[in-house]
Amino acid sequence: MIEEIFERVPPKTLIIAVVAILSLLKVSQWINTERKIRALGGHAYRVRTWIPGDVDLIIRAVRGTISHKNLETWTHWFTLPTTGELNYTVEAVPAGRRVIFTADPENIKAILATQFTDYGKGEPFHREWKDFLGDSIFTTDLDSWHNSRQLIRPQFIKDRVSDLEVFEKHVHVLMREIDREGFGGREFDISDLFFRYTLDAATDFLLGRSVESLEVPEQEFAGAFGEVQRVQNLIARSGPFNPLVPRRSFFKGIKAIDAFVNPFIDDTLRLSPSELASKTKSESGYTFLHALAGFTRDRKVLRDQLVAVLLAGRDTTASTLSWVFYELARHPEVVEKLRQEVEERVGWERAPTYEDLKSMKYLQNTMNETLRLYPVVPFNVRLALKDTTLPHGGGPDGLSPVGIIKDTPIGYSTLLMQRRPDLTPPIPNPTFNPSSPPSPSNPTHITVEDFSPERWQTWQPKPWNYIPFNGGPRICIGQQFALTEMGYTIVRLLQRYERVENFMGGVDGGRPKLKAEIVLQPGDGVRIGLWGRGEG
Repeated sequence: MIEEIFERVPPKTLIIAVVAILSLLKVSQWINTERKIRALGGHAYRVRTWIPGDVDLIIRAVRGTISHKNLETWTHWFTLPTTGELNYTVEAVPAGRRVIFTADPENIKAILATQFTDYGKGEPFHREWKDFLGDSIFTTDLDSWHNSRQLIRPQFIKDRVSDLEVFEKHVHVLMREIDREGFGGREFDISDLFFRYTLDAATDFLLGRSVESLEVPEQEFAGAFGEVQRVQNLIARSGPFNPLVPRRSFFKGIKAIDAFVNPFIDDTLRLSPSELASKTKSESGYTFLHALAGFTRDRKVLRDQLVAVLLAGRDTTASTLSWVFYELARHPEVVEKLRQEVEERVGWERAPTYEDLKSMKYLQNTMNETLRLYPVVPFNVRLALKDTTLPHGGGPDGLSPVGIIKDTPIGYSTLLMQRRPDLTPPIPNPTFNPSSPPSPSNPTHITVEDFSPERWQTWQPKPWNYIPFNGGPRICIGQQFALTEMGYTIVRLLQRYERVENFMGGVDGGRPKLKAEIVLQPGDGVRIGLWGRGEG
């Protein structure tokens, strides 16, 4: 019968018929999808694009990440072209796939907590990231994620986090390198030293042996780690076009990372189960890797979890420390207040204890303010695991629910949310001089874009308006470790150095480059000078 049709019907007619049938199927699928979305809640505001398939949105996303202008890119998507106002939940359909972008705390709360089981990383995310992070805690959902978290949790209990010996050892090496490069106000990039310092501390804490990158800076692993993150970021931003992203340096970097971690895994797997069982958390030499190997001898599991925790333990803390000193160099009055608190609580010689760090309110406010302006993971994504909703973004006022069908990606940004002026209102400037006219150097109020630890003395963010370590069941398991390492490092440096000189004005003109590949770090480094006590 089919042969007869091909013989009797002209080819042109057959082509038209096939196109018509495919078009009807496509229209039918679109109608069914629209019915689902409207039944669940409706659409969010559609981002205005000019090229069919919203290809210009993908181009803008890739260009924004290459030029480190992700903040400007997302702000553009949220800006209503008719009024110039910001709508913090929007949608687009790049290459035929609906995507939601949001910086609304109610939506982020739903994704991370109240509708936790409706959203996850999803299989597409796992597929894109598996070469780098495998089946680790950052790429899995449900039972696999829960098992990963249970494996990692014991390493970050208070007794382990409050043991500051590992930081003390490496902070002295850090200060020795600072003295060599930037003592006496000489210009140097402290960000580079922070990334090497946190790598040394992380490998010591997690593996029991530091790579000593502060002393031997040219290490293949550190360069490979950065390059893999750069390419991985492009893959994630390219959507359906990610197969076009060149991956030669990426896979070369993966090989270097594996070559770095495999000897540690080999050493651990040489221990018999009884030898592992004999080690205790209080025994010298007990490591994160030993804890993992006590639960599994699967070297892929060990590799994936180890690389994931190294990423979290090194890059996140280094980035935040870099931003702290970026802002301290611009705000000498903050340096003075921090040093006053250090003198009152700890003095100039004694190492701070865990209890000291927790009691130093201005130190905590400084770290909070840094994490508000520069959250560690500024952009993130979840996938709808089933048909569901988001509470905000639909309707004329944007306050109605949005219908979300299964497999819809939701991009959310803590960076934009924590810089929303309606969520972080201006506060009176305590240093305003009423005898002089208001000016940029004498403002009447502190705004959302201003770095000001003082705002935390009179203002507290509402729940879910400030989540630098994420929230809900997937809240960062290493949060206290990171805050402790940062606080300890800041105190020790300010005990030794009394003045931070700023050299960034000639580099970025006071507009920091927000390099957001995975974690948010200063794209131009942090060029400062440090003066020792009595030297400045």
